[in-house]
Amino acid sequence: MQSYEGSCWFRQRLVLATLSGKPVKIKNIRHRADNPGVLDFEAGFIRLLDKITNGSRIEVNETGTTVTYWPGMLYGGTVEHECNTQRSIGYYLEPLLYMAPFCKKPIRATLSGITNDSTDPSVDIIQRVSLMLLNRLGIDEGLELKVLKRGAPPGGGGEVLFTCPIVRQLRPVKLLDQGKVRRIRGWSYSTRVSPGISNRIVESAKSVLLQYIPDIYIYTDHMKGKQSGKSPGFGLSLVAETTTGTLLSAEQFSNYQGHGEPTVPEELGKNVAHLLLEEIYRGGCVDSMHQSLTLLYMVLGQNDVSKLKTGPLSPYTMQFLRHIRDFFGVMFKVEAEKRDDDDSTTGSDKIILTCVGAGFTNLSKTTK
Repeated sequence: MQSYEGSCWFRQRLVLATLSGKPVKIKNIRHRADNPGVLDFEAGFIRLLDKITNGSRIEVNETGTTVTYWPGMLYGGTVEHECNTQRSIGYYLEPLLYMAPFCKKPIRATLSGITNDSTDPSVDIIQRVSLMLLNRLGIDEGLELKVLKRGAPPGGGGEVLFTCPIVRQLRPVKLLDQGKVRRIRGWSYSTRVSPGISNRIVESAKSVLLQYIPDIYIYTDHMKGKQSGKSPGFGLSLVAETTTGTLLSAEQFSNYQGHGEPTVPEELGKNVAHLLLEEIYRGGCVDSMHQSLTLLYMVLGQNDVSKLKTGPLSPYTMQFLRHIRDFFGVMFKVEAEKRDDDDSTTGSDKIILTCVGAGFTNLSKTTK
């Protein structure tokens, strides 16, 4: 049994335990805090795991500071889950992307709660970047995310429908050519505020980006009535697409009342534009938000060599690599990309990650 301490990387540990079939024990979860133990949103994630697996056993002690998890079989099927409003739907949807292709039945999950916030990936980035990345990694037919209602913090009220097919085995990953940025697309969304706010965000973001590239189009998405959730809010998601199909993303959402200073739409637009430029500077074939997802699919692939070129690793990805070593026994070869003296490409230093897949097979998927 794997044993860990602390509340950090809680989802990573439970997801990798489920996929590898190894039990895990997490101790001393916020044991010195005023509010010790697992919080409501983490308990909600445990309940979601229980819904999509069959035969899992989860024990939480009286104070909630120790969680012991014996994973069962990934089952999938139709799932409905009310996400805690302390975190957004992205907190729960991200682990589903890791596990859904390896379930016994194709997953059809209806998640309700907050669709956009500044902490977790928004449903827009998952819809337009994460699912496109899964297509490149070999999962395509039947993969879909529909935003039925939007919900801003703190009230929520949003709803999404996520469907994902199952696969028997993943093919090796070879992502080494980043390409050059050819266009930028964006989505400015607002709920229960003036529709003019979205236009102000678009103008400020374009004022920064048009200095670098002409092909920019930002859509506005203003939800009304029942589809707009319970709280006012606005935000922006930007995606840069390269000549080889690489997608690099950045996003931000407004602060809600009583949580930080009021957000000015023009500032938010410029901030997201600068975040996207920073992501382009970091470069690589995946952005920093999707490094861990790609690395996991490399590990779960066939017994063949997989390679990925990426920018500097985020702290989350570094810890993910340690957990992959613990649960799957797979280690990556990490090397800096060699640059030619006459190489005119700018940006941060790139890293090439190489591993041999563990040969993970979904035995529930029958071959026809």
